[in-house]
Amino acid sequence: MQHGRIIFLNGTSSAGKSTLAKALREILPEPFCYYASDQLADAGFRVLRRGMHPGMRGERARFFDGFHRSIAAFAEAGNDLIVEHIVEEKSWADDIRRQTAHLDIFWVGVHAPIEDLERRERERGDRTIGEARFHLKTHDYCAYDLEVDTRDPTDQVAARIVDAWLKRQSLRP
Repeated sequence: MQHGRIIFLNGTSSAGKSTLAKALREILPEPFCYYASDQLADAGFRVLRRGMHPGMRGERARFFDGFHRSIAAFAEAGNDLIVEHIVEEKSWADDIRRQTAHLDIFWVGVHAPIEDLERRERERGDRTIGEARFHLKTHDYCAYDLEVDTRDPTDQVAARIVDAWLKRQSLRP
């Protein structure tokens, strides 16, 4: 069985990763599954929080350890993936790279100016103000095959990613 391929969108909160992932699925010439840790959290997968307790940090670490492992597992099963994530720590980037080293993974840095990120946080209303600024460090941990700016129209950004992806695929043996 051939392993699936991964387009990995990494950026801060409110950078436009979800919007971009949906646009990519529409224009990629082959079907890709969309996968994000927020999908699991929003579906109630994470442990219910009943106040803070000493093990809380450990629960979060276990959740993301499992999520990172599942990326490789889904691709190993033959699924092409668009993964949306905020790589919050260098250890996460190292872990993801180690677990996916045998897979075809295309890293995309999703950027927007801090002013736009903070405006989007306010407009959405479901984000903690300052979360995007806190997550700017994510770009320090990742080396990208392509970087994009979501100030540009979504269709143009998505087309740029697909073009780079297809060119890269045509160069592979």
